[in-house]
Amino acid sequence: MDITLVPEGPYRFRMDRCDPMRVPGVVFATRDLLPRSAGDKTLEQVANVATLPGIVRASFAMPDMHWGYGFPIGGVAATDIDAGGVVSPGGVGFDISCGVRLLAADIDREPLAPRMRRLMDLLGDTVPRGVGRGGLWKLSGRAQMEKLLVAGAGYAVEQGHGVPRDLERCEDHGALEGADPSQVGQRAVDRGLQQVGSLGSGNHFLEVQAVDRVYDAGAAGAFGLHTGQVCVMIHCGSRGLGHQVCSDHVRVMDQSLRAFGIRIPDRQLACAPVVSAPGRAYLGAMAAAANYGRANRQLLTQAARRAFATAAQAGLDLVYDVSHNTAKIETHDVDGVARPLCVHRKGATLALPSGHPDLPADLAAFGHPVLVPGTMGTASYVMVGAAGNDAFSSAAHGAGRVWSRHQALHRVRGEQLRDELESRGISVRPSSWRGLAEEAPDAYKDVDVVVRAAEGAGLARPVARLVPLGVVKG
Repeated sequence: MDITLVPEGPYRFRMDRCDPMRVPGVVFATRDLLPRSAGDKTLEQVANVATLPGIVRASFAMPDMHWGYGFPIGGVAATDIDAGGVVSPGGVGFDISCGVRLLAADIDREPLAPRMRRLMDLLGDTVPRGVGRGGLWKLSGRAQMEKLLVAGAGYAVEQGHGVPRDLERCEDHGALEGADPSQVGQRAVDRGLQQVGSLGSGNHFLEVQAVDRVYDAGAAGAFGLHTGQVCVMIHCGSRGLGHQVCSDHVRVMDQSLRAFGIRIPDRQLACAPVVSAPGRAYLGAMAAAANYGRANRQLLTQAARRAFATAAQAGLDLVYDVSHNTAKIETHDVDGVARPLCVHRKGATLALPSGHPDLPADLAAFGHPVLVPGTMGTASYVMVGAAGNDAFSSAAHGAGRVWSRHQALHRVRGEQLRDELESRGISVRPSSWRGLAEEAPDAYKDVDVVVRAAEGAGLARPVARLVPLGVVKG
């Protein structure tokens, strides 16, 4: 497929529709953020997503877009349920409900400094991470797992792992509706029983940060943030359970494509009508896995609270928790008609504008928090959703890769990276040197540029900029 982008402004490009695309593609980026390397198929994936049955408006890509499984990471697409719209696991990803949680400490950067080493040692010793590692909460069996899969962070809080206010500051109050544990296979359950409360590997992290700059004092105040304040950002998802759920349902959908008369240009876009048996089964399993991811971050929150209480005599309040790998049933205006849509956000976060009825009452005047982590040694951002966002109220979820992990390993040594970060006053507790090298700052786009593009494109606006003090790496 011949891909041509037509600029519609400094932060927006259009990919005109051509067969077999059903809608155009829209890419939010500056020219410098567009894919550059030879063989990069990110834009081709944007076009492929535009072929999905029932897709409406456009196939969107966020400023942090990069190549992924089926959908690009940073891809957003909505399908009309009443017009044969499909759900595609590739539009959610393997790490279902991977997301970001931000906690605000009642201590500032300066008084924490002499206690920082002990804090990082505690976090490094107590936070499970790495491939296949155990978690903080060992569930007793499938019966208990099913309670968690239905109630998510709420079940964790009910069992003493948090406080009720935590749920008020979680997207969907900590549990996505429609979870159906019966659609989660036993292998997925077995993988998840021992991993609740663990970071995993890859780009997942728990980072101690400080508020470096406030752009919107009103919103920052509502979020409980001020300049110099210490924060904790947690980035992780649904671990092996979510991965297995995706694998199991991709296999089913791939085998059912012919039965539904669906033709797609890439088998990684395997899908089924939302109203079909495979579609309903996947959505039920996906919601269950999403709730596992939210409970996972709740357990890690408690681990961070214990470490801060011990090392710094400080507390942590939840600012917000947002997911960036989901498919949700939402109602949106399309061509002047309110329609029920299945909105896929893969590497993209919900970004509701101020005044939206789904916002918590104390945040309604400001908008939905959007958490945009950078990578080790770089800034992270708190943003809020902006009005007029035609990408179904979606925004960027991070910096976005420019190097593959293989490329990073050939260019960076983990030990040297650790020394460089430590020389800049950033404490690092890696699970492996290899994992550290794979997540080198140079492997990612400049998060400051990504945030400016998101703001310029009208997706979200910045509230605060955070800088790293220490990182526990998955």
